[in-house]
Amino acid sequence: MMSSMDFLLFTKGPLFQVAIAIFVLGILIRLVEIFALGRSRNFAEPRGGQVIPGLKTVYKRFNPDPGTFRRAPFDVVVGTVWHIGFIVALLLFIPHVEVIKATVGLAWPGLPNPVVDAVTAITLLGLIAALIHRLTHPVKRFLSTPEDYVIWAVTFLPVLTGYIAYHRLVNPYPLALGVHILTAEIFLIVLPFTKLTHIFTAVVARWFNGANFGRKGVQS
Repeated sequence: MMSSMDFLLFTKGPLFQVAIAIFVLGILIRLVEIFALGRSRNFAEPRGGQVIPGLKTVYKRFNPDPGTFRRAPFDVVVGTVWHIGFIVALLLFIPHVEVIKATVGLAWPGLPNPVVDAVTAITLLGLIAALIHRLTHPVKRFLSTPEDYVIWAVTFLPVLTGYIAYHRLVNPYPLALGVHILTAEIFLIVLPFTKLTHIFTAVVARWFNGANFGRKGVQS
């Protein structure tokens, strides 16, 4: 029977390498699929540039317009909070920075652990609130697919298990840390094959839309 330490070493070693390989290969395939689609030649005379309008649209789409906020304030506020919290916990927790440095050779300053811990707690609450809202909102519940709930689960679990491991709420600690790493690896494996790919494709899509409008001389 595998001990908790053996499980931790397995998740940190062979399983981590497999997850990274599937993640990288999956993302590359998805990006190649997108760019291989190409676009039909536009014979109309351009009325404006494309690069700057595309970049402006990427920036503007990160700031919801007042109409969107009035129609769905919960989605805007809670969605923004947990997305930012997830990014902070992922990229600014010092142990995570060290893992990224060891994996790809890039590093940056992290935030103090208590700050990331507080942000993680808020992120957990935001994700739970988002799930409850989805389950209780008639339209959202009707439109939700099994994939939506899978995405929520694979996003929520790394945050939850990381919080549990950090506070040592489960013993032995190697088991808690191994489970956290495992949920993070599941997130990486699932990401390229679900709607989670918007992490990478959203910027490309927004730039394309802005560039298209810019060529037509239309404000996006």
